Amino acid sequence: MNNQDGKPVTQPDKSRIVPMAIIFVVLCGSSFYMGIIFCSEKDRFLSIYSEKSIESHKESSIIPLQIKYISYPECSIDFQDYTPCTDPRRWKKYISNRLTLLERHCPPKLERKDCLVPPPDGYKLPIRWPKSRDECWYSNVPNEWINKQKSNQHWLKKEGEKFIFPGGGTMFPNGVGKYVDLMQDLIPEMKDGTIRTAIDTGCGVASWGGDLLDRGILALSLAPRDNHRAQVQFALERGIPAILGVLSTRRLPFPSNSFDMAHCSRCLIPWTEFGGIYLLEIHRILRPGGFWVLSGPPINYKRRWRGWNTTIDANRSDYEKLQELLTSLCFKMFNTKGDIAVWQKSQDNNCYNKLIRDTYPPKCDDGLEPDSAWYTPLRSCIVVPDPKFKKSGLSSISKWPERLHVTPERISMLHHGSDSTFKHDDSKWKKQAAYYKKLIPELGTDKIRNIMDMNTVYGGFAAALIDDPVWVMNVVSSYATNTLPMVYDRGLIGTFHDWCEAFSTYPRTYDLLHLDRLFTLESHRCEMKYVLLEMDRILRPSGYAIIRESSYFTDAITTIGKGMRWECRKEDTENGSGIQKILVCQKKLWYSSNPRVQDDKLWN
Repeated sequence: MNNQDGKPVTQPDKSRIVPMAIIFVVLCGSSFYMGIIFCSEKDRFLSIYSEKSIESHKESSIIPLQIKYISYPECSIDFQDYTPCTDPRRWKKYISNRLTLLERHCPPKLERKDCLVPPPDGYKLPIRWPKSRDECWYSNVPNEWINKQKSNQHWLKKEGEKFIFPGGGTMFPNGVGKYVDLMQDLIPEMKDGTIRTAIDTGCGVASWGGDLLDRGILALSLAPRDNHRAQVQFALERGIPAILGVLSTRRLPFPSNSFDMAHCSRCLIPWTEFGGIYLLEIHRILRPGGFWVLSGPPINYKRRWRGWNTTIDANRSDYEKLQELLTSLCFKMFNTKGDIAVWQKSQDNNCYNKLIRDTYPPKCDDGLEPDSAWYTPLRSCIVVPDPKFKKSGLSSISKWPERLHVTPERISMLHHGSDSTFKHDDSKWKKQAAYYKKLIPELGTDKIRNIMDMNTVYGGFAAALIDDPVWVMNVVSSYATNTLPMVYDRGLIGTFHDWCEAFSTYPRTYDLLHLDRLFTLESHRCEMKYVLLEMDRILRPSGYAIIRESSYFTDAITTIGKGMRWECRKEDTENGSGIQKILVCQKKLWYSSNPRVQDDKLWN
């Protein structure tokens, strides 16, 4: 073969090409491999020996985010109990079937309120715990409707400037203490630390949950924003854990197999309707071996049917349907006496393995994560516990309080989740919580009761405060790694949430909000202004926010906080890091300057 000049072209020796190519590939691969080793060793060297110099360099290179100062106006006084995602003003837009209108329906961005929610006229700083369990200021929750409707049932009564909580209820007219005493006789596991976490559906003013606190059981009270309007608000004003929620068409915002006990006292939830879908949800969130307690219709129907305005035959039919449904869900009758019946969820998977394929309800397939619980539709199927977790059932998990510091078995679900990472997190938060108490001397005293950890991992901050007169709502982002099962396995409580939306609670319900790098993690999705305005809505006047954040965000947060009438100061972290700072902010107490409107005009 000749080239363009007519000269012969010398063909390369093919026998030499292959070895040279192999050598070339080997050399490139070796260089790449050595580069990885060098880089990883270099990173390890830098992380171990040069951490301070790196932090110093990063600190000097950070240009803080700067925003324009805005003084946020007051909302109208008729927004004093504003709950953005469960707002009665918007209920007409949604159907009433299955109480869908009571679920979360958040306003679009254009309808969000860029204003500060005012307190009621005459608002006072809440009565301190534990006295608050029995009384609160009427001016803080000025609800005459619930006073008239429920005073005859001894939920509460107005005396002078206060609401008094006698501890009564529809099914415990002799007081909640005697009611729980009977329950403990039926369930001995309530006395020895076996049962630690509970959920109360249709909680009223949360007297059941309040009584359990002295018995070492942490109950999360749940109720919708309905015509009673202030059930959850009363619970939180009393210093009892509670959250707005309803069993309707979506899963509750909790992981599977978490609560040790579920309770319903004449909560009027139609357990056997819609294919038993509400009881299927209770089954999902209840830990293997956990207890479901029901008092009220149709329990004790042979004696009670006349008082329930129905017939004995109708009540017998309801009871038989309930028993049949519970049996199909692998619940067994555990104990019963008087108006209380107790069922226990299967402690292992033997019962589920025997279920016939074509029976109802069927076992869920693997198409939906059992812990998926943020705007997740309810499913008409049984969530079967993962058989590989043999130490997460109620009979196997450590008893309280030992379980608080035992590495949860389900940590193995996480990438890099291990005993060492859990222990490190636990140790870190003990140190950081002690430092916070130096920054805010009120933390650890009766001046702070309701706390929210807005983006927890394992609940380490809550665990570090376990000996203080507080309770902590642990929030795990619906967009973050799912660590909420570990929180519950420790004997703590919490919920999933997306901070681009409003939280499911009333205004003025938390004494302290804690967030650890929330804006670093979520600023690409959530607008800082709206997150801080939501924090202002749920924070009590004179309450605190501890904001642990990158130095990049702290100036902008301070500017927004000033516009919300917060007082913020910047502090170093406990290890003196330059990359992060701690903002300690306090919300001022102020009163509305807008004219007051009549209460009966607010919700019609």
